[in-house]
Amino acid sequence: MILTGAAAGLAAAFNTPLGGIVFAVEELSKTQLKYFKSAIFTAVIIAGLTAQGILGSYLYLGFPLVINLSDYILFGVMLVALIAGAAGSGMGRLIWSIFRWKATFKKNYHHVIYLTIGSLIIVSLAYFVNENAMGSGKSLMVSTLFTDEKYSEWYMPLLRVITPVLSFTTGASGGIFAPSLSGGGVIGSTISGWLSLSPSDTNLMILAGMVAFLTGVTRAPFTSAVLVLEMTDRNNLVLHLMLAGIVATFAARLISKESLYDRLKIQYLSEIEAEGDDDNPSITKAIKKRFRWRNKKKQ
Repeated sequence: MILTGAAAGLAAAFNTPLGGIVFAVEELSKTQLKYFKSAIFTAVIIAGLTAQGILGSYLYLGFPLVINLSDYILFGVMLVALIAGAAGSGMGRLIWSIFRWKATFKKNYHHVIYLTIGSLIIVSLAYFVNENAMGSGKSLMVSTLFTDEKYSEWYMPLLRVITPVLSFTTGASGGIFAPSLSGGGVIGSTISGWLSLSPSDTNLMILAGMVAFLTGVTRAPFTSAVLVLEMTDRNNLVLHLMLAGIVATFAARLISKESLYDRLKIQYLSEIEAEGDDDNPSITKAIKKRFRWRNKKKQ
């Protein structure tokens, strides 16, 4: 149910059925895909048809202009991928560190204080610095891709990292995928401004940044590339975006060897192992067996 729900939710949220399938294959199921493939594919198809039935056939980001690309743009793509991949990995590591710190809270009011301070910081940044610091960042992506305001201010990448971290760690956020895409897009936009690239080259840098940043968070480069391709219908960028995902993977590993989701999974399982489950002793036993296998593998 978790596997099929995750794949179907991703497919419906961005109208990217292939992205949902690839995400399930690459990130979620690992070696267990053979047991769940029929359920996953069926769920993705139903979710995709339901989303299109309600909202119609749409693209999450539309059709950005990417023609007459420069001969040297691949070097720009790799530069953005290195920076955005490292930034995505760093954001994931920071989120995990905050969750570990919050696990030491003894009283409920500690969580309330953190939630209040985090909310005030987000609202203050949005009000006093830039309103695009808050939210999923879709409006910012659309603005940079489809208007003449191609280049973001130097501080926007920082804002698009700080606010998702604060939002996600409060436990009240709606997700991490869209903020990751916008964070990478802003990095691509900012670097394009520094290099004074053309609008088409800038659009490619923005899309490459999206792929790279999401790869840094999830360590799923093919999922990230397929998602952006489906959201924009720019099939001529397959090689560019795949390159961005691969380069971002190497950059992300320099910051953290494990993805955010892997770290959170281990944290959740360790909490269950420590607390135990008297009502479901078989589950607790299976988790402990998994940890013994994991520790033995590390040794």
